[in-house]
Amino acid sequence: MTINDPRQLDYPIHNDYKEAVGCTDGPSDPLLPVTPDLVCFCRCFPSAAGMEPHTDFTFCCGALTEVLKFGPRQLLPEHKLVILLIPGNPGLVGFYKTFMQELHSLLEHKYPVWAVSHAGHCAAPDGMDMVEDGRAAAEDDVFGLSGQIEHKLAFVRKHIPKGSSLVLVGHSIGCYIILEMMRRNPELKVLKAVMLFPTIERMAESPQGRRLTPLLCQMRYLAYLPVFLVSLLPDILKAALIKLVLSCISSLDRCILQPTVQLLSGDCAANSMYLGGQEMRMVLGRDNITIKKNLDKLIFYYGATDHWCPVKYFYDIKRDIPDGDFRLCKKGFRHAFVLDVGREVAEMVAEWIYGALRT
Repeated sequence: MTINDPRQLDYPIHNDYKEAVGCTDGPSDPLLPVTPDLVCFCRCFPSAAGMEPHTDFTFCCGALTEVLKFGPRQLLPEHKLVILLIPGNPGLVGFYKTFMQELHSLLEHKYPVWAVSHAGHCAAPDGMDMVEDGRAAAEDDVFGLSGQIEHKLAFVRKHIPKGSSLVLVGHSIGCYIILEMMRRNPELKVLKAVMLFPTIERMAESPQGRRLTPLLCQMRYLAYLPVFLVSLLPDILKAALIKLVLSCISSLDRCILQPTVQLLSGDCAANSMYLGGQEMRMVLGRDNITIKKNLDKLIFYYGATDHWCPVKYFYDIKRDIPDGDFRLCKKGFRHAFVLDVGREVAEMVAEWIYGALRT
């Protein structure tokens, strides 16, 4: 079952909410259903033929999945190359809109640029539940780390034409997922894989991991209560609270406000914390075997001030695999680059992959 772009779903949004999220220049046509996603789109992405993103909801591995698409809504055999983004955690694809739009534009709209959410990392539209079969989802642990990897492999099998090559772009835990996809399915047609701020080893030992491991692994259920209480707030108050918390970021990309509101829906945040707890337990040693097998396909980009993936990890991997393409950020970009420098990172990625796309 698939529900097309939620902008087609008919539910209202008040003007005060538009003002709260900074998306006040939405459409004035009263016949067009106005949704939070559409209003934020109107501000973030100027209207242009062929450039509007599509958002589809589908069930994959029995779990609700959101797919953000720049370019064609359906892939055909003639689409020989697809750029697919695997997000970090939280894995809401709306966080990457600006990045994806810029990348799609820089590549002259020649290639589909899609992003697939993590299973259960989205706000369910009316008429859809988070899972099709609760028992099967629990047995397969679809919201856990291994389940999320199988979820991405299943998505590729179902939605990417067999003859198409992939350029994979991973962020944070998405990089670990990409390496596992390549390990579990060596036949996957990966032309290039770009690893942005890769959390592929020793997550619990990182500065941020040491702080959050007790919460995510031992006290996760205690954290559910404040999340549940926040989820009861009207969206306008959630948006105002988010803007207050992020007010220290002067160049904040306002398009991240809506997915952050969605994150605070309750189920989405719980699924994110559950995945985070498994990351702390399971992301341990670096998979040097898979990296070396695919060394010519991989580009790693480490942050110089990344508390999830400290700079020591960059120097360690360069020492252990000296022939790899490992790059260290010299621009001061934060781990959560989507907050303010999505366009700048897209410019780098487009430059890195451009040569591979022409071969």
